Amino acid sequence: MKRIFLSIVAILQIQCLAAQTKYSPQVEAQIQQVENHLAGRIQIAGQPLYNIGDRMAHYNVKGLSLAVVHNYEIVWAKGYGWADEAEKRPVTPETLFEPGSISKTFNALGILKLVQDNKLKLDADINSYLKSWKFPYDSLAQGKKITLADLLSHTAGLSVHGFGGYKRFGKIPTLPQILDGKGPTNSPPVRSEFAPGLRYQYSGGGTTISQLILQEKTKQPYDVWMRANVLLPLGMENSFFAQPPKAAQMPLVATGYRGDGSEVDDKFHVYPEQGAAGLWTTPTDICKYIIETQRACEGKSAKLLNQQMTQLRLTPYQNDEAALGVFIEDREGIKYFQHGAGNEGFRGFYYGSLEGGNGVAVFVNSDNGDIMFELMNSVASVYNWNSFYTPMVKEEVEVSEAYLQPCIGVYLVEDQFVTIVEKTDGYYLSQNGASKMHFSSPDDFFNLESLTEKHLLHDASGNVTGFSRKVKGKQLADAVKIQNPDTLNGNADRFNSIGWDLLGNSEFAQAERYLQRGAVLYPTNLFVLGNLAHSLLFQGKYTDALALYKTYMGQNIQGEMSWEGMISEDFSYFARKGIEIASMQKLLDELKLKTPEGFGKH
Repeated sequence: MKRIFLSIVAILQIQCLAAQTKYSPQVEAQIQQVENHLAGRIQIAGQPLYNIGDRMAHYNVKGLSLAVVHNYEIVWAKGYGWADEAEKRPVTPETLFEPGSISKTFNALGILKLVQDNKLKLDADINSYLKSWKFPYDSLAQGKKITLADLLSHTAGLSVHGFGGYKRFGKIPTLPQILDGKGPTNSPPVRSEFAPGLRYQYSGGGTTISQLILQEKTKQPYDVWMRANVLLPLGMENSFFAQPPKAAQMPLVATGYRGDGSEVDDKFHVYPEQGAAGLWTTPTDICKYIIETQRACEGKSAKLLNQQMTQLRLTPYQNDEAALGVFIEDREGIKYFQHGAGNEGFRGFYYGSLEGGNGVAVFVNSDNGDIMFELMNSVASVYNWNSFYTPMVKEEVEVSEAYLQPCIGVYLVEDQFVTIVEKTDGYYLSQNGASKMHFSSPDDFFNLESLTEKHLLHDASGNVTGFSRKVKGKQLADAVKIQNPDTLNGNADRFNSIGWDLLGNSEFAQAERYLQRGAVLYPTNLFVLGNLAHSLLFQGKYTDALALYKTYMGQNIQGEMSWEGMISEDFSYFARKGIEIASMQKLLDELKLKTPEGFGKH
């Protein structure tokens, strides 16, 4: 019965397309092949390939848009599902998405255009260009100066991975405020975490510094200069960095949806960090950029950058993959340039081949972007991209509950963490999103969208101590299970992130253990203390939770984020995750806090 339901949903999603371009019979046949051959990089033996409508229903994706490049031409573009479900407004190739970090690609193009015009230098100290704000070097930088090349390649050693955005009708901070974590800013200050040039560490904060440099060098608003000097020369007429979109553009703007299908507040967030996350665009426009990059790299075009600058942009800088605003991926000797993206309620990805003129861009208006990778695999198969998609086929076996229970816990992988949690339909590996674990033996497991093969490790007594990781025969660092949270060290963000992940997966007792440890080490960190209060509340320790919540009433956590605002936002998130709301409502009533909008609907 479930399969029938999904098929009906799939039919409805495909039927809600607006009138879109009709292609030649050959291209229409290729479109149908792409729509019916979705698959992960790992396939389970005997499992059929997927249909796009079924997978949109499976992932609860409201709308999807893609465009395909073949032989240096956009051969087709198509939209699926709803740009706005309530308005019954369908996705078309002209629907605008806010795909987040793909913005960094175009920010880098803007910086490199100024370098090509001898107005900036990639190897100069960034403070030689900054005027309204200066980067506050400290001992962590070890006397080394940060350059534009460091910023564009994420090798500057800077903090702040990404940004949460702001409500459309709320207060929006300036760039200096964002960089210092002040005013209405909802992100920490951008500062050194280690010396520049040591290693790769993704930093949207670093990109935001380069945005300020561009803005001050050109003496124009960022969105105005970027549209005139980057987007329009590439033929990207439908794209812009204006935040928020203008009223005339709103009929084409997609609404963002969370993973559970609920709308993002005010339909989408505003990102003053335009260079890092502020681009509004379409897959068709992204494919125009892909083609120009391919042709410029071969010396056959120079609409924006010449061949030398394009090749420099596509060369990894001080690491194996991150070039200047783009990532270079080697798939069995065939190289691709790519970038992914994720803003609140949106996900996106593009790939372009460095040879042969192939490419694809896919956007969804959802926090769940897993379908994009299955769809890109399908495109690569239908259009015979060399070495891009060679699925690994695995046999799946059943493993007893008793054997897997000891796997549950938190694991450290170098400086990162992952958790293994149990859900109603199996075990999941979780880190900013959960991926189901499939077993090929009692100790060997895999996740469908990752080529990493994992093997559980045990001590002499049979206790799970971690798991090893291997990709295509190359051994990676082991994941080590934390046996005692009370011995764990690290910064406050580590404990807060682990606790938040466990709370989101309803592992409340585990969350408390890590957050209690965090509170011992960082007794004044209100993020840790807030999550600790949540963990107590959800375990039924109401009196203890209430006392902790009351202690910090009226205090500000960061910028203009208040303790009360944190409670409201977090409770909305937990309600969307399906956590029972009675205790949250009781606490809101006792603290005399307003019930979040839509709270009782979840």
